[in-house]
Amino acid sequence: MHKFLHISGLLLWFLLLTPVAARANASSVAEKQEGNLDVKEFILHHVADAYEWHITNIGGKDITIPLPVIVYSSNTGWHIFMSSKFHQHPVYSGLFIAHEGKFAGKIIETDKNGIEQRPFDISITKIALSLILSSTLLILLIMGVARAYKKQGYNPKGKFIALMELFIVDIYESIIKPCVGKDYKRYAPYLLTLFFFVFINNVMGLIPFFPGGANVTGNIAVTFILAFVTFLIVNISGTKEYWKEILWPDVPTWLKAPVPLMPAIELVGVFMKPFALMIRLFANMLAGHSIALALTCIIFVTVKMGIAMNSGMTAIAIFFSVFLSFVEILVAYIQAYVFTMLTAVFISLARVESHHKTDKKILTTNKN
Repeated sequence: MHKFLHISGLLLWFLLLTPVAARANASSVAEKQEGNLDVKEFILHHVADAYEWHITNIGGKDITIPLPVIVYSSNTGWHIFMSSKFHQHPVYSGLFIAHEGKFAGKIIETDKNGIEQRPFDISITKIALSLILSSTLLILLIMGVARAYKKQGYNPKGKFIALMELFIVDIYESIIKPCVGKDYKRYAPYLLTLFFFVFINNVMGLIPFFPGGANVTGNIAVTFILAFVTFLIVNISGTKEYWKEILWPDVPTWLKAPVPLMPAIELVGVFMKPFALMIRLFANMLAGHSIALALTCIIFVTVKMGIAMNSGMTAIAIFFSVFLSFVEILVAYIQAYVFTMLTAVFISLARVESHHKTDKKILTTNKN
């Protein structure tokens, strides 16, 4: 009972830090804008990628971690420097960060005609650094569990090992085996890695201080790559029957030729499956971060409405922020679970066997 209360206290402390950290950031932005907080700009700024990692604000001064900028300019070649150079020189080596327009928040340069253009950019941004940290953490966790099983056999001791075993067995038994079906062991490593990768990044995005707080799974580029890898695995693993049902489905001939109506619809479905995966994870995680920040902004939007109104809205905002943080922890697990489950289902659909072969197996079994 004592341990349960201790863990509950730590969890509540962590959840209370989320609105506190967001309020501190919103306060610094409001001060810079002379008391007027642009809610839209504040939310977009915090969910977007950046070339530095903002930690906190102390005495009106932003505390940030500068990150490496690595770009190739068609005019001046390669440039490697820390992003803090932009604080000293707004335009450094012909490069600068755009504050508006279609390249807002990105490093750009101007050509000979004065037209803004993007150089080849492989900088270590906030999202990229968070991906490196979360991937490193994932490797350490899995290798630690594997080492424990190697040393202690099939019954390793330790609460952490037991917790990891709970997650692994649950995903293995409730998703991989029943959803994939035949040859499920072949896809187990990818599906387990996928689940833990998404789950760890979801949870790290909820932590309000470094190295957490990055909106990794709420970034469309990250979810696109995850969906694209799934797309490759599903279609490379596809059987002859799978491709036959797409290119020449079992429907009346006039629906397939001379106008390939059904094959076209089936081909659209091939791309819509990973697209749905990409949008589902991206939209859910981005919405969660945006709502949490919007609740925090209520405190500063109601400042000019009087002390009574502001105090009441502050209490409401903090209450719902903490409540939403509890919900987001559950959502972090659910989204990782659903993403893995849908991937397993798509793999299973691609591994479909010929109906004739299935009928022969049934007849053979009945005869025996």
